[in-house]
Amino acid sequence: MGAVRVEDQRFGEFVAVTRHGEGHVVELALDRPKAMNAVSSEMARSIGAACRALGEDPSVRVVVLTSTHERAFCVGADLKERNSFTDAELVRQRPTARGAYTGVLELPVPTIAAVHGFALGGGFELALSCDVIVADETALVGLPEVSVGVIPGGGGTQLLPRRVGAARAAELIFSARKVEAAEARALGMVDELVPAGQDRTRALELAGVMAGNSPVGLRAAKRALRLGHGLDLRAGLEVEDAAWRSVAFSGDRAEGVAAFNEKRRPDWPGE
Repeated sequence: MGAVRVEDQRFGEFVAVTRHGEGHVVELALDRPKAMNAVSSEMARSIGAACRALGEDPSVRVVVLTSTHERAFCVGADLKERNSFTDAELVRQRPTARGAYTGVLELPVPTIAAVHGFALGGGFELALSCDVIVADETALVGLPEVSVGVIPGGGGTQLLPRRVGAARAAELIFSARKVEAAEARALGMVDELVPAGQDRTRALELAGVMAGNSPVGLRAAKRALRLGHGLDLRAGLEVEDAAWRSVAFSGDRAEGVAAFNEKRRPDWPGE
């Protein structure tokens, strides 16, 4: 049975998937406005399910993670729900929570977060799980978990140092401080800063540019970037070589070279 194309649909009550343009850019929208997109168990399951479906869809080239709430990207874990858990229930819920963050992190295509308003704790970790973060001037980001007696559990202790360095990440996590947009951009916590209300528009625009490139190339480049990070140079170059070999004899490579020489837009076969 071949891969199934994911059309516009909802994954549970709190996650919506929408295709844009020619259908290669997919928007995954967090849609729990009454709770500022606080990630409940149900919402975490929906994020994980949506990511699995998108990852298996060969027509998807870029995913954009957005929010339908005007004043928040995501405020993190649903602490009201967590407060009702017994210790045993919290242990059982942990794989569900992790599944949301690893779902975004392990998407095999480029991912862009469009951030505005509050992006705190697990909300910021969802953004950190993306390859590129576009934030508007209203963004307030941070990992304040130690202020409520826990630590970042959605990848924050590993992903933030990779962006800003170990010492800066330690200061941000240990102080639990919240960082406004301009400083976040200066520190490298976000990649691009845009006027208020323009984060989603800019993220989709950037996604459209990326999606015009070879789908085989995009997936291979992401694989090389992710697998090679943290390795010594020699090992990293071997990762890159393996990724290069996976595309060098592909239909996309043949079409890309032909289109370049014929001065036309490529018609990517995606294989």
